[in-house]
Amino acid sequence: MPAGTHGYLSDMTGPLYTRPEDDRPGTPPPPADPTGEPHGQPHPDEPTRTSTPAPERVPARTRTGALWVSSIAAVVVLLLLLIFILQNGSRVQINLFGANPDLPLGVALLLAAVLGALLVALIGAARVVQLRHTTRRIAKKAGSESAG
Repeated sequence: MPAGTHGYLSDMTGPLYTRPEDDRPGTPPPPADPTGEPHGQPHPDEPTRTSTPAPERVPARTRTGALWVSSIAAVVVLLLLLIFILQNGSRVQINLFGANPDLPLGVALLLAAVLGALLVALIGAARVVQLRHTTRRIAKKAGSESAG
């Protein structure tokens, strides 16, 4: 390596710089501090400091990304349900509100799970209506107290 290149490529045009951050032509050398050491250079007696790497940027979550993940999860669940129904194909007789259908076991269990989920959703909807009613009543009471 030619003398004075400091590890830079010799075919680069322009003056050679002693530090990579001095990338502008005509950059004066940094001033020396009172100890005689160049500014920014650690003293030989000081421990060297290593800079921590910048954290990687994580892209923000979007509704489209959430929809994509939800779609994949739904397809996986439907595939598992299909496998469950196909593996439990033996026919059974069930009693449902006076009806006695003869269904495959997988379909009967899936029907029971769907009816249970609908019951839970109905109870949850009733609770939401109750909370909205209570919130409106409290807001109406607070509005009448502040006006009077």
